[in-house]
Amino acid sequence: MATATQALQNYEQTFSQFEKSTAGRELAWLQNLRRGGFERFAATGFPTMRDEDWRFTNPNAISQTAFRLVRNGHSLPSRDRLAPFQIEGVSCQLVFVDGRFAPGLSSTEKLARGVSVGNLASEIAKNPGAIEKHLGRYLNLERDAFGALNTAFIEDGGYIHVAKGVIAEEPISLLYVATSQDFPAVSHPRNLVIAEENSQVTVIEDYVSLGGGQALCNTVTELVAGDHSVVSHYMIEREHTKSFNVSTLRIQQGRAADVASHSVLVGGALVRNNVHPVLAGEGGECLINGLFIGNNRQHLDNYMLVEHTSPHCGSRQFYNGILAGHAHGVFHGRIVVHKDAQKTDAKQTNRNLLLSDTAQIDTKPQLEIYADDVKCTHGATIGQIEESALFYLRSRGIDEVSARRLLLVAFASECLDRMKPGPARTHVEKLVQEHALVIASPAGNGDRS
Repeated sequence: MATATQALQNYEQTFSQFEKSTAGRELAWLQNLRRGGFERFAATGFPTMRDEDWRFTNPNAISQTAFRLVRNGHSLPSRDRLAPFQIEGVSCQLVFVDGRFAPGLSSTEKLARGVSVGNLASEIAKNPGAIEKHLGRYLNLERDAFGALNTAFIEDGGYIHVAKGVIAEEPISLLYVATSQDFPAVSHPRNLVIAEENSQVTVIEDYVSLGGGQALCNTVTELVAGDHSVVSHYMIEREHTKSFNVSTLRIQQGRAADVASHSVLVGGALVRNNVHPVLAGEGGECLINGLFIGNNRQHLDNYMLVEHTSPHCGSRQFYNGILAGHAHGVFHGRIVVHKDAQKTDAKQTNRNLLLSDTAQIDTKPQLEIYADDVKCTHGATIGQIEESALFYLRSRGIDEVSARRLLLVAFASECLDRMKPGPARTHVEKLVQEHALVIASPAGNGDRS
């Protein structure tokens, strides 16, 4: 393990080399964006548990590891190896291997007219002016060191544009694959999703691993929801348990835009899931819905910051956690109602099941209200499987593992039921069923009391 100072020096050297070799270095605005990101990161360094936003999560395992970018020359997996990660019913799937677009593994055959999907690096090369209008315009680098680091290394990621009035009937899938390397590997995918006025789209970000190498995926997604648009975003993290994943979803909502964010965390050693919507247009609605299932010594941290800046907007946060073994979960939900956001209606709920005496949850629902005509509530619960319900199922001839699985799936279904029926929900339901079976069994939950 390196010290934090050594790690910072490593990033400085890597950034210097990156600046000289990466695409787009001739674009002044892009270079300024990258340099601004790195200057901010260098000034603040990695967060620590002394930072209020990180008080429940120790990022030393990330900050003290000398991660390296995977550059040109690495081999790509075969389509057969990626077959288990395909999602049935999507219109297309873009595949990124170690943060870089793999066109030979991707498919875009079913795109509707008016829907543009590609990789960010190509879009910057083809149409830099259109990208400049949005890229980096919404992320707050002052409060997000990992976001600043991602901005410094902007190179590639998903690009989705849905034209005015267009309805994309089928979901768009972005698959991020981390391969096994001989060194700790890092990637910084940057995604840009633009849904214009009166458009509709569903986007799935799916994070997976091949092999067991140590890896960090540090992702930022900027999602722009135009007036009266309807957008559903899914973040699915199912990497192996030597992986680190830090993701930030920054949502900018226009007038009467309706956005749903669904997060499902079932993998990773240390995962930090940041969701930051800003309801900037009057009459907007935002649903932030999540489920995290942890076992062994996984650490799954969910940080929600919802900003109401315009009147007559509504937001709902619902997060459920299931933790076994020595797993540690975090829910830090913060709603900020600015002084002009009168008639705000906001609700925040976190529910958790602990399946062992050694599992741990830290939950901090939080309200900051600067307007005087609002309706806001928040709350959290922590409990265990009800023995009476388990006894009832056992008395009907159901074995203990199956009974526990049924109860866990029922608890998780509170989150699943908030997802619209379709390929994305079907995919998530399958993942939840698989992980509920593992965590319900004695072998999967050896620390269960």
